[in-house]
Amino acid sequence: MLEELINKKYSIIDNGKNYKDKIIKRPLCVAIKKFLENYLLHINKNEYQNNLYQLLLSELERPLLDTVMQYTRGNQTRAALIMGINRSTLRKKLKKYGMS
Repeated sequence: MLEELINKKYSIIDNGKNYKDKIIKRPLCVAIKKFLENYLLHINKNEYQNNLYQLLLSELERPLLDTVMQYTRGNQTRAALIMGINRSTLRKKLKKYGMS
């Protein structure tokens, strides 16, 4: 599915503008919003009062890294390029989650 999203070309044009980004971002935004709403309903409120950002980032970052690494068949250079981060940053994140 990730491969389809990355490789799929959209030719929807309105007033001379390409809406490729909006087509991809909208469903992702909705899915993430639903996930976050559900997640916040089911965790202990004391657990996230002072560190909600770090808590959610750690929950989302690992599956993102795993999915992108699978998509690139372990190619860290390509994965870093897709994610828009430096390869050394990717390597640190992979090490952090025991994925190196």
